[in-house]
Amino acid sequence: MLNKYMTGAADGNVESTASGIAWPAIIGGAFAAISLALLLLILGSGFGLAIVSPWANTGASAATVTAMTGIWLIVLHWLTSGLGGYLTGRLRTKWTGLHTHEVFFRDTANGFLSWAVASVVGATLVASTTAFVVSGTVALATSAPNLGPSAYLLDRLFRTEHLSTIATIADDKAQTGQIILNGLRTGDIPAPDKTYLAQLVSAQTGVTQDEAGTRVDQMITDAKAAESKIQQTAEATRKAGAALAIFTGLAMLIGAFIACVAAALGGQRRDMH
Repeated sequence: MLNKYMTGAADGNVESTASGIAWPAIIGGAFAAISLALLLLILGSGFGLAIVSPWANTGASAATVTAMTGIWLIVLHWLTSGLGGYLTGRLRTKWTGLHTHEVFFRDTANGFLSWAVASVVGATLVASTTAFVVSGTVALATSAPNLGPSAYLLDRLFRTEHLSTIATIADDKAQTGQIILNGLRTGDIPAPDKTYLAQLVSAQTGVTQDEAGTRVDQMITDAKAAESKIQQTAEATRKAGAALAIFTGLAMLIGAFIACVAAALGGQRRDMH
């Protein structure tokens, strides 16, 4: 007697009328995986906030945080993929009248689909956060070469005891900022510009030309150091982002395999009963 899912064809072939895709089990496994991923992500965020510090030169280093984040992402993907795949295989309706190899293939395929659904939904949920982080990194990287002297450096450059001249310093500060900014963009500040800046500082502050030149040289050095630090931060952020992307890609690839294997194991356990 043929299984109720089977229909006889005129040529004698027998084919099932039921789909090999168990969508209820797939969706259930996918949502279970997403829920576990959300839980682990929150826990990981808590652990991460516990080891970092908002103060400079304190807390875990960027390299340590990147490595720990990558390891946590791998563990997260593996655990959630295994859970989603196993539930998909264990909860699907038992197939009868099929060869063992066909059952194994269907189980692994359903496990892969469960992983795919969970990945797509999860990616949709975090898309806005990822876009925010990437845009901030790009903005930081693109703004670094355009760094000019800070307000503090300009104030220090034109520091004077003659309070009556403070109102006229604003225009000189703006002009100085443009000169320094152009020098940072081109790589150096020409000697005539340095001389002109020293003259402005000497005229506004009353210091000698030599002392004004020393102030200018120091301000240029500090501005270059600040620019270099921001560029190094942007480069470190870029490298950390690239490392995390690689970790995530590898973790997802292995997670897909784990989901398939777990679904096959779950299916075997289902068929044993």
